[in-house]
Amino acid sequence: MEPLYNTAIALLKQLIGIPSFSKEEQETANAIAIVFTQKGIPVNRLQHNVWVQNRYFDAAKPTILLNSHHDTVKPNSSYTKDPFFPLEENGKLFGLGSNDAGGALVALMATFLYFYEEQDLAYNVIFAATAEEEISGKNGIECLLPELGKIDFGIVGEPTLMQMAIAEKGLLVVDGIIEGIAGHAARNEGLNAIEEAIPVLQWFQNYRFEKVSPTLGPVKMTVTMIQAGSQHNIVPDKLHFTVDIRTNEFYTHEEILQTIQQQVKARCTPRSLRIKPSAISLTHPIVESGLKLGLQTYGSPTTSDQALMTFPTLKIGPGDSARSHTADEFIYIEEIKEGIRTYIHLLKNILYHSI
Repeated sequence: MEPLYNTAIALLKQLIGIPSFSKEEQETANAIAIVFTQKGIPVNRLQHNVWVQNRYFDAAKPTILLNSHHDTVKPNSSYTKDPFFPLEENGKLFGLGSNDAGGALVALMATFLYFYEEQDLAYNVIFAATAEEEISGKNGIECLLPELGKIDFGIVGEPTLMQMAIAEKGLLVVDGIIEGIAGHAARNEGLNAIEEAIPVLQWFQNYRFEKVSPTLGPVKMTVTMIQAGSQHNIVPDKLHFTVDIRTNEFYTHEEILQTIQQQVKARCTPRSLRIKPSAISLTHPIVESGLKLGLQTYGSPTTSDQALMTFPTLKIGPGDSARSHTADEFIYIEEIKEGIRTYIHLLKNILYHSI
């Protein structure tokens, strides 16, 4: 196992040193591809997405996808350490993207290498390092999936403290406009769009969708942006607002949008309907394998690329989601090693059994 640990940690240190903001991941894609090339493994690439298949890939067998992303957000102004210097200190590896999701990415890569030469596996194994996850971009996993062929299920690497996220909330962002009539503030004229917005904002605060998920909880709607008015003595004729909606598996985005449009006196438009909720059954073989290992299950409030996947997926990985996008981001070296061990044991229960 030690060579796998060393390969994974060395790559993560290299990735930290290469800026890879969403849409700018060319150099990290190159670095990932070189690792496989040096090991004699054929590499496939589509834009900034890199993927490889196990040596004895057989189109007649079902396929497992191991996926994580190599793009990062931009570092915030509170960093006290160089975000692009892989500093190892007291068992921690500091650097932008170390926790989200570099640790999971390199642990899944090491897991793929572990199984690469194995013959007679029950499944094919594909490893894909993808781009644009942080912005849910269309040139990441979404454009790659048609190239991969039929996938039977996937493991999505994100920082979950190696707990199994068996469900994930979807994201629906709605922009609204409330119309008023402009007038002079000193006279009783016009229709104040801000005052018209009050019952609308109260509706979003108070409305409850009836169906509550046992893992994801209720649909959660939060007004996060408001813009209105141009100067103090003019009654505003328009108010723009934005609502962040975290959805569960019981409602489609279309159903939620329809409810909003029926109930709210405002012009509401969705930015996208792509980021859907997901869930995997407790009886799915990959979940059963994790339960045998004593792994815990939970519903994740954060979104990932599994929202764009149409097959069953399990989100699991080393690191802690609470560290993501924070200043002086880090991951424990031991978390990466434990992630590799756990991924391997998780898959052994499946790959070594006959179909």
